[in-house]
Amino acid sequence: MTKTDSTKTEYALLALEDGRVFRGRSWGALGEVCGEMVFNTSMSGYQEVLTDPSYAGQIVCMTYPLIGNYGVNAADAESARPWVEGFVVREASRTASSWRAEETLDAYLKRWSIPAVDHIDTRALVRHIRDRGAMRACLSSVDGDEKSLVEKARASLSMENRELASVVTTKAPYEVAAEGVERFHVVCYDFGVKTNSLREFARRGCRLTVVPSSTPAADVLAMKPDGVFLSNGPGDPASMSAVVEEIRRLAESGTPTFGICFGHQLLGRAFGGTTYKLRFGHRGGNQPVREQSSGSIEITSHNHGFAVSAESLPAEVEVTHVNLNDNCVEGMRHKRLPVFSVQYHPEAAPGPHDAEHHFRRFVELMESERA
Repeated sequence: MTKTDSTKTEYALLALEDGRVFRGRSWGALGEVCGEMVFNTSMSGYQEVLTDPSYAGQIVCMTYPLIGNYGVNAADAESARPWVEGFVVREASRTASSWRAEETLDAYLKRWSIPAVDHIDTRALVRHIRDRGAMRACLSSVDGDEKSLVEKARASLSMENRELASVVTTKAPYEVAAEGVERFHVVCYDFGVKTNSLREFARRGCRLTVVPSSTPAADVLAMKPDGVFLSNGPGDPASMSAVVEEIRRLAESGTPTFGICFGHQLLGRAFGGTTYKLRFGHRGGNQPVREQSSGSIEITSHNHGFAVSAESLPAEVEVTHVNLNDNCVEGMRHKRLPVFSVQYHPEAAPGPHDAEHHFRRFVELMESERA
């Protein structure tokens, strides 16, 4: 659906593909969008959520009731633009009460032509999604016909088997300099990488070459990197068979490799495993994850709708972390190759920093392989 910014309306409708409809107040841009309806449980960090490329193709509902109160600023963006299709909140603050604010959230959404709705019962919406699963939806402030919007939602694209990495990836390679003395050269596959991941590497002395998602393994190996980073990103990993084959070649080359989120899922498939769609996904900054060998618990930041099937992994791949809410795979490592991954976001932004140590873990792996 095309986003527009036309004459003023007061209402907005959110229609789900199963026929449930919510009516609220329009804010942000006027227009109409369709996407997968998901929710995020973070209490803050809405700008980082909006600009996370992993949300491409999705309409996001924030469970925290008041959103927008500290405005937005350029420093908190996780990419060059917001990627959500639409935004749903209980109450949108029209003012920005922070010395860091450069713009109100309402003005920001208008500038990027993103429709939004507030004054709906977000608790009821989230309960519905938890009971019925994530589903397609249509958000509109230009069409007041409920039946019409339900049909538009049903006619929209499903997230299953949908390839979106090519939509959000960089169009050409670029460099990110290391902070201080350069210690390592890391090639980052951009499936929708967040800015804070690049910062985490740079401040540990890593120079990064960020490459498009379709880059052949041979081109990466020709750069003679110390390591390869597989970033987060949107879409169904099952749609990325060609990329999975390139990742398999990289892993088997013996190059230290670290994957997060979408990169973790692609590694699982490269190892011969399968992935599946979660009922409503994990999105937010309060997900408990257990490290299997030590029993330690990390409270982690998540944004994913697919997971790796533990039963499908070969014997040489060890599951290292599990989610304590549903026991799904949250981390794995190859027993022979210098390759590991986590399903969650160690760079956070937003979220807790319990998992930040995985960047240090990867640096130590590169040090070990160099020695």
